[in-house]
Amino acid sequence: MGINFLGNKFSKKNLFYPGCLVKTLLPHIEQNYEEILTNLGVKFEKLKDIEVCCGLPALHAGYPEDFYRLVNKNEEVFANQQIGRIITLCPECLYAFKTEYSIKAEHITQTISRFLPLIPKKFDEEITYYDSCYLGRKLGVTEEPRQILRALGFEVVELDKNRENVQCCGAGGNLKLNSPRIADKIAQQILKDVKTQKIITACPHCYRHLKDNAQGIEVLELSEVLV
Repeated sequence: MGINFLGNKFSKKNLFYPGCLVKTLLPHIEQNYEEILTNLGVKFEKLKDIEVCCGLPALHAGYPEDFYRLVNKNEEVFANQQIGRIITLCPECLYAFKTEYSIKAEHITQTISRFLPLIPKKFDEEITYYDSCYLGRKLGVTEEPRQILRALGFEVVELDKNRENVQCCGAGGNLKLNSPRIADKIAQQILKDVKTQKIITACPHCYRHLKDNAQGIEVLELSEVLV
């Protein structure tokens, strides 16, 4: 039957909301998490083209009217589709949902962490976990990703700046779009401080940006070691 975490005799639904970046540029990450949720027995809906951007990039760019237009459109869709909770891969989307929307939302690592006994141990190596600004600093979702990695068998080696004190990778707040050279230098500095051969993150923006700047180190998104 699956689990939807909502109670009310399953009268409302979980929405799997990958976010714009994943939907357009990282479809394999979306597919990975769909497989993971399905294997864990989590019931979810997908709205595909009915849903629109969460709106946060518009707000960051100085267009609040466009942001709230997108919020209103999404909330109407969510209500019509009887969505009770959003499961998202994107920390920035999660921040928007938790601060500007009237709907429950959680990061997908929070969902998966409910099923730690079902995660098979299949690794025995050291890795570095990278907290994103929104997931770590703004939302405080720091332990769940580490619990998942430890369940997989990894030993997590920390960066000097981590969790709520993480240093931005350079991709956030539209910096990557407006000042790409500065953004790349920030990512390169972070990667120099990594003491393992692999770095794993649960943020699609951080994953793509760090991967673009990595030399001699493997950058992975969390789903890539879960599937």
